[in-house]
Amino acid sequence: MNPQTRHTQLIKQHAQRLGFLSCGISQAGFLEEEAPRLEAWLNKGHHGQMGYMERNFDKRLDPTKLVPGAKSVVSLLLNYYPEQTQQDPTAPKISKYAYGADYHHVIKAKLKELMHCIEEEIGAVSGRAFVDSAPVLDKAWAAKSGLGWMGKNTNLISQQKGSFFFIAELIIDLALDYDNPTTDHCGTCTACIDACPTEAIVAPYKVDGSKCISYFTIELKEAIPQEVKGKFDNWAFGCDVCQDVCPWNRFSQAHREPLFAPHPELLSMTQSDWHEITEAVFERLFERSAVQRTQYKGLKRNLNFLKQA
Repeated sequence: MNPQTRHTQLIKQHAQRLGFLSCGISQAGFLEEEAPRLEAWLNKGHHGQMGYMERNFDKRLDPTKLVPGAKSVVSLLLNYYPEQTQQDPTAPKISKYAYGADYHHVIKAKLKELMHCIEEEIGAVSGRAFVDSAPVLDKAWAAKSGLGWMGKNTNLISQQKGSFFFIAELIIDLALDYDNPTTDHCGTCTACIDACPTEAIVAPYKVDGSKCISYFTIELKEAIPQEVKGKFDNWAFGCDVCQDVCPWNRFSQAHREPLFAPHPELLSMTQSDWHEITEAVFERLFERSAVQRTQYKGLKRNLNFLKQA
């Protein structure tokens, strides 16, 4: 076995040991197909007030500009599909990815350990770890690495595992064996397009981010526009509708990551519990959660908006 293949197998074995669902590898370089798509998306204003999407355009498309000397992009998936969901069907909902500890911290720790294993067993390897926090087109790289295809809802979908997973990357200066992309299996299905409460999926494979419930409840810092009143399907933080209706998610299995377990009180909260939430309860429930992104003030804004509907 040549060293390149041995190194590739070693990285994939350690990724599995650390609890990652899948690991795929691509050669680092310019994402030629993504450049016109990203430019058109930005030109149409589909990023709304997410100004950070406009910055670092070149780095977003070429990881060698982000990590000088980069040769490989190692894409990793981590499952977050919960064993149980919220119990009160009338209660405001939060996206499943935010039930437990903030994924940035959980995954960064795993990536750090993976990088440590690579350096221990292979030698001096230079690189950086990314978790949804830098200009990396994670879904494009994961698709290029054969971990799934970009669905009509623009989420990465796996035939075996669905789409309830986080995507992370190691971009390193080590040449490895590269995986091939998989094929698209959305077929004629339009479940996600038909179900989107705000019609944010404006065409197959095209999402207007500025119309998405996740954008309104997390990214938007000002008042939620009145024209979307009554269209939130009771979502107070994020939205899972386009994933919940996707037929491939019938293959989703509960994660085994203890840190993603929800706070004991969270799933049993009633409609009135949510609407009467105090700052002290918010801090207790979401101390380590991604819900902290909105802060108490933002979550209350969202809950009040749902009340008006």
